[in-house]
Amino acid sequence: MSSTGRVSAVIVNYNTPELTHKCVESIARFGVANRADIIVVDNASPDGSGARLSRELEGVKVICSNRNAGFSAGVNIGAAAARCEYLLVLNPDTYFVDQSICLALEILDQCSDVGLVGLDLVYPDGKRQFSARRFYSILDILGRRLPIGRYWPLKRRIEDHMMLTAWDSETPFDADWVMGTGFVVRRDLFERVGRMDEGYFLYMEDVELCARMWGAGSRVVCVPNARLVHDHQRSSAAGPFSWAGRMHLKSLRLFSRKYRVPLLTPPDVSAVSRLQSTGQPRP
Repeated sequence: MSSTGRVSAVIVNYNTPELTHKCVESIARFGVANRADIIVVDNASPDGSGARLSRELEGVKVICSNRNAGFSAGVNIGAAAARCEYLLVLNPDTYFVDQSICLALEILDQCSDVGLVGLDLVYPDGKRQFSARRFYSILDILGRRLPIGRYWPLKRRIEDHMMLTAWDSETPFDADWVMGTGFVVRRDLFERVGRMDEGYFLYMEDVELCARMWGAGSRVVCVPNARLVHDHQRSSAAGPFSWAGRMHLKSLRLFSRKYRVPLLTPPDVSAVSRLQSTGQPRP
């Protein structure tokens, strides 16, 4: 099964022209999308990479935004220019090494209740990144942010939050949310739920989007072996006083104003769905 003509790819660039170029060429090389269906949005990069990519990426649609309003805004600009059935959202530090994305498209084709599919992120050495997650509780946040999360009994709790064992069967499984580094979503559903929330400049926009998918009655699924290489620099894991750390915490606060983030027990999908469908604010 070919994905060309069915997938519009959106990549948001900010001062990463080499990475973006590599990502685009991998999409074209493995027939993930036609070059005309690859959309690069430059978020007002001060290094001039928007103009550079416009020159270098023949046949690709490069859109240069006049301001950097964040990752969500960049994705939304790209989505507005998309035309295909499925929307593929990628970080620029990703690239394909085969055509296994077809495994993700098969799930979307066969299961009408699946709205968004997370790809199987792997590091350049082939090690799996584990890109599926359960919704947060305060305890999960603390465990991910502080050294105590590395030790029993909190270590086991964090492993559950990260859904490490869900991949063992190597078959598709439901996830509360998936990392926005690489996912495929039905474009009509993406439009219907209101695209990405531009209130998030960076981080948590993927959690919010998946929550709205569940609220709209559509499943979020991860597909093992639908591989996407992520040459990962985990800036969000920096200390809470770094720029990335502060941005992540700011986005967490915004999310918590919309959805209940309990102290100990993560909210299940049904609870998120009820909040979304009723428009009920966080208690």
